[in-house]
Amino acid sequence: MPLGYTGKILRVNLTDLSYEILEKSEYFYRTFMGGSAMASFFLLTEMEAGVDPLGPDNVLVVTTSVLTGTPLAGANRYTVAAKSPLSEGFGESEAGGYFSVNLKKAGFDAVVIKGKAPHPVYLLLQDNQVIFKDASHLWGHDTGYTQEKIKEELGDERLQMIAIGQAGENLVRYACVIQDLRHANGRTGMGAVFGSKNLKAIVARGRLPLEFHDRKKLKELATFFAQHMDEHPVCQVLKEGGTLGWDMEDLDADGVLPTKNFHGGSFDRVEKVSFDQLKKTVLVGRSSCYACPIRCKQVCSGGKYNLDPRFGGPEYETSGAFGPNMLVDDIEVIAKAHELCNKYGLDTIETGMTITFAMECYENGVIDKEDTEGLDLKFGNGEAALELVEKIAFRKGFGAVLAEGINRAAEVFGPESKQFICTVKKQAFAMHEPRGKNNIAFAYSLSPTGADHIEAAHDMPFEEGRWAVPDLYPIGILKGIPAQDLSPYKVRWFVLNQHIYSLLNTLCMCFFTVGPARLFRLRHLVEMVEAATGWETSLFELMTLGERTTTLARLILAREGFNREDDMLPERVFQPLETGILTGVKLDRKQFEKALDYYYEMMGWEVSTGIPREARLVFLNIADLDQF
Repeated sequence: MPLGYTGKILRVNLTDLSYEILEKSEYFYRTFMGGSAMASFFLLTEMEAGVDPLGPDNVLVVTTSVLTGTPLAGANRYTVAAKSPLSEGFGESEAGGYFSVNLKKAGFDAVVIKGKAPHPVYLLLQDNQVIFKDASHLWGHDTGYTQEKIKEELGDERLQMIAIGQAGENLVRYACVIQDLRHANGRTGMGAVFGSKNLKAIVARGRLPLEFHDRKKLKELATFFAQHMDEHPVCQVLKEGGTLGWDMEDLDADGVLPTKNFHGGSFDRVEKVSFDQLKKTVLVGRSSCYACPIRCKQVCSGGKYNLDPRFGGPEYETSGAFGPNMLVDDIEVIAKAHELCNKYGLDTIETGMTITFAMECYENGVIDKEDTEGLDLKFGNGEAALELVEKIAFRKGFGAVLAEGINRAAEVFGPESKQFICTVKKQAFAMHEPRGKNNIAFAYSLSPTGADHIEAAHDMPFEEGRWAVPDLYPIGILKGIPAQDLSPYKVRWFVLNQHIYSLLNTLCMCFFTVGPARLFRLRHLVEMVEAATGWETSLFELMTLGERTTTLARLILAREGFNREDDMLPERVFQPLETGILTGVKLDRKQFEKALDYYYEMMGWEVSTGIPREARLVFLNIADLDQF
């Protein structure tokens, strides 16, 4: 009997509302284990190159992992993947919550979806049953209404779902998938893929028992986390203030808080958008994910916008995108933007960055009030930003242009706007400054989904003499390294850390609970997999799985025509920062391009193209995917 997985993959054809159940071998599960790697396998084997990401031939994959359903803090995430409508390359997004455990207990490790339903539907998965339910009455409604009505008609308050709002239905290219109104599979436009398939939601209610090899050991690991959580600096900060309490003012002090569309690294009114300000105004509680004692999710209510607590509250990325980066100093505007994005199903980073791009175009005369339909789109106009969130979700007027994303909007605005673009592979920067944290420069450049901030560990805790340096000893990094460093040694540092973060995406583990600078260390990951599956594993096998995960995604990009040119950073990062203690700091273009050479060599990819070499694919056991 399988341990750590059900052995069943659900393959759905929405066009004729049919399905089949695939059974994969232990060899398959040990090679891919779940999450990102498993999703990439199905995208490579079930989807043709060149398909329209908003067409019926795009393949949508939802995956859990061999650790899903264990009592481990952080083992509650899942992957949603497809060809991205935003980048037209690899689309992948992870989220936490409670859905993954219900999906696995419903009997399935993964769901692979093709086609387009003849009318709006939602998919109900319950104890090995697969039921297609009509969703015509839900189409046109937001995520809150959708969740309420589905629970009401099925008579079960405990079921979990991932659903889209109007943004996904209207094919906004960065629409996201929302789980329990508070957790988002964001960034890459997976909500638009749902909408293109007439798929309103996937609903899971699982009661089937999950089998694991050593439940006693899993319980010991869970107990260890709970007992030592209050002693660890990251857990302490997250428990007190979530990601907003951790990042905003610290980043400002370090000169790496994105400000005014990445012109600067410090915001002179940062205290007005801090966690302390949120506490003084609209914060009313906290929520959590399955089996996690940290409870880092904010819950906001009331205030001048009468916030709905069902939609939670803003994390750091939302606060940065709708705060300092657009020069907004009102925490309640930020909280409302978060609510609207979760309600309609919009990625908060991409939405905020797209509006900020439009603001810079407006302030520089590239667009005017005639283009914006009368909106005074100056930096700092939070009310205008809120109005645009609505217009984007419904593709109304000027919002329809912004719904296409920054790069496509720039094509409409004209060539003068392109100097204001802060994207890689058409995906916007997250709220971390790559000139002050050079590992983020590599992350933005080399993430397969486009600019992304969780591609590897961030620099600051790992500088020489800082507290987290010993966490990397097990992978052979024995010294700290400066945050501002593009040397070959920093590239090595990034490569090994990227393996770790890719591994976490495949094991569906939260990077706030495990990994470098976290309470669960790398040795614990080995213990977790062994306890869940009974496999005798090692850190070498898991690090190889991390590299396999990154390389599988790169194969998808290569098949879609992406190459080294698509890894280049935009012009802004080669210009000096204008505010903060790092004023004047910029990336050196030649050093960065040389660093890319080293990266491709270390990964076993062609330096001129960034395409993986055959020998490395053989080493990673993915040169022939037909063997699985």
